[in-house]
Amino acid sequence: MSQQFPPPGQPQPGYGYPPPPQPKKSSAGKIVGFSCLGIVGLVVLLGIVGAVFGSASNDKAAKESTPPAAATSESAKAPGAVPSSAAPEKKAAVDVVAKKADFKKSVLAQGDEYTSVSVTITNNSSKPINVNPLYFAITDTNGTKHMAELGADENQMPTVELAPGENVTGAITGKGAFTAKTVTYTDGLIGKAVRADVS
Repeated sequence: MSQQFPPPGQPQPGYGYPPPPQPKKSSAGKIVGFSCLGIVGLVVLLGIVGAVFGSASNDKAAKESTPPAAATSESAKAPGAVPSSAAPEKKAAVDVVAKKADFKKSVLAQGDEYTSVSVTITNNSSKPINVNPLYFAITDTNGTKHMAELGADENQMPTVELAPGENVTGAITGKGAFTAKTVTYTDGLIGKAVRADVS
């Protein structure tokens, strides 16, 4: 006598109905995740490209603003030439002055290993500029760049918009004990950078 089995999907004698098949997994979550990752990657790439072009234009502007020594001496010898000290100097759009300062620990500081620099920024342009502690970095005498630590110093640089002709002073603080050499202000996170020596 042959044993007959019921067709698939039918109840099995003594076992009941078979379990339902597993639903197919959707790859929509993966697509959304990779899309978000792509957008973040694009933003980071644009930031890097902006920083590279910003520093390249600063180097170019610095080279163009410094005339060759031979041309300066020839123009001084020319009859009727105005000495270069009498010619009006064009002010930079943003002026940064940095001085050594004592670290004044705030309630948010963790420990005492911080270095502060007092920075005054002046807007000489015809448009308002934004000032934010995150737009500053300190470079030490070893060439190491220190990003600003938020809330560590009581006199921290405020976040403000400077109208033309206005200035603001505040502390930029880096983590660790080091000797500050320069302070760099970047107009926005990827804008034009202005560097000042710490006096």
